Amino acid sequence: MTYYIFTLSLLFLAGCIGLALKPSPIYGGLCLIISGFVGCLTILGFGGSFLGLLVFLIYLGGMMVVFGYTTAMATEEYPETWGSSWLIFGFLVIGF
Repeated sequence: MTYYIFTLSLLFLAGCIGLALKPSPIYGGLCLIISGFVGCLTILGFGGSFLGLLVFLIYLGGMMVVFGYTTAMATEEYPETWGSSWLIFGFLVIGF
């Protein structure tokens, strides 16, 4: 169970980092949804089944509706992805 919570915490941290490095609002919102889902799984791991389901249905459901609307209104023809040259360069500089 400890490894399960630790893995979920690492996934949550990776989702938050992906949100902070958002090259496009589309991918930033996707990271926010993934982080929220992993947070709900963490709550479920601690035994809060009703609270995890409640957060998933209400918070993430409402967030997906708002995110879908704003994405439709602010679409980019060619959104910048995480594989862009500056992000890869930044990861290489920080990593080495």
